[in-house]
Amino acid sequence: MSSTFASADSLKSNSSLDDLKKRIFYTLFILIIYRFCTYIPIPGIDGNALKGLISNNERTLLGMFNVFSGGAVSRMAILTLGIMPYISSSIIIQLLTGVSEYFKNLKNSGEIGRRAITQYTRYGTFFLALVQGYGVAISLEHSQGIVLEPGLYFKLTTAITLTTGTLFLMWLGEQITSRGIGNGISLIIFSGIVAQLPSAIVSTFELGRTGAISGGIIFLILLILTGAVCFIVFVERAQRKILIHYPKRQVGNKIYGGEASHLPLKINTAGVIPAIFASALLILPTTISNYFASSDSVIVSITSLLGHGKPLYMIIYAAGIIFFSFFYTSVIFNPKETAENLRKYGGFVPGIRPGEQTEQFIDNLLLKLTAIGSAYLVVICLLPEFIISNYPIPFYLGGTSLLIVVVVAMDTVAQIQTRLMSQQYESLIKKTKFNR
Repeated sequence: MSSTFASADSLKSNSSLDDLKKRIFYTLFILIIYRFCTYIPIPGIDGNALKGLISNNERTLLGMFNVFSGGAVSRMAILTLGIMPYISSSIIIQLLTGVSEYFKNLKNSGEIGRRAITQYTRYGTFFLALVQGYGVAISLEHSQGIVLEPGLYFKLTTAITLTTGTLFLMWLGEQITSRGIGNGISLIIFSGIVAQLPSAIVSTFELGRTGAISGGIIFLILLILTGAVCFIVFVERAQRKILIHYPKRQVGNKIYGGEASHLPLKINTAGVIPAIFASALLILPTTISNYFASSDSVIVSITSLLGHGKPLYMIIYAAGIIFFSFFYTSVIFNPKETAENLRKYGGFVPGIRPGEQTEQFIDNLLLKLTAIGSAYLVVICLLPEFIISNYPIPFYLGGTSLLIVVVVAMDTVAQIQTRLMSQQYESLIKKTKFNR
């Protein structure tokens, strides 16, 4: 009998491992499709002229677009807009949940409200992608020699093509989230950034070989990047644990509780979201400027100040990261709800009265942690900008890109480990029951 149970448990264990393998292979398959689509160009573009324009702007905001799109901008592919319209739409919806009663009610309506918010985010993505796609078409026509046949037809086909590409990319991300491993949107951005690393490394060492960049500078850059990666891993794993006590209570003949646990609070509760949101915020002026052909336009002049290393760029970037750190933390973590749940189950923080005082304690602690976390994000994201402005790096080096790569890799590995541990834990519990 026990051998029958053991064989059944073994079959379920193998089934769980097979499901994990399928999820991983499915995720890789979707990412391969994404990479393939970044090589499909939109019609009516002179590839050689476009390559010259991109090579002269690799260290500007255009370089950042190219990295986030996985190189699609340099080829003016159908996925040139990348996932940024979706991120911008998410920002708008998140802001509305904080100021609009209608969206607040949707947020608190459970699964139905979540689906409605997701649908609104999709509508916003479509609208923003259409606007940005049309802006890209106008910008291409303003660049001499890139568009073969300028005109209304080119603008419309380009806008529709780029919008379709973004919606397709959004759908791919949703498929990874539901049927694969990890967050689909984050993994798409991650794969796009990682795909640019080999060419960036080769070009850097090639410049070192020719003497354009000294070996000392290359070593310094590698040292800074290694230190930044270690610092990111350290901070992302750091937690402030709040000690929680549960009193003993008797239910029938059994006694429950009487033990202590911890409520972990991450230093960087918002994760990589503030950096992505702030980057998306910086794209909006460039999108607007695409609609203005005059070089002396006020908007175009402001956009020119948003170059890497420029004071205005640094200030807006840092302010955006700090704002979204506090805002997103307030969205995903509710001290009042946490304090109420602790009180409901009899838990309390030693020396703090349950209820309102616990809420204030958690809120004040979360405020301090978020301040530290936002400062950490600002340092990580702006440090490469100073390097770009002072050293002739032949590619876009962004703190946001580095942050995304490290954090997404850690989150994905953590999800795989969680699934494996869950499967092992279930197997252990069943074996214990069978032995009894």
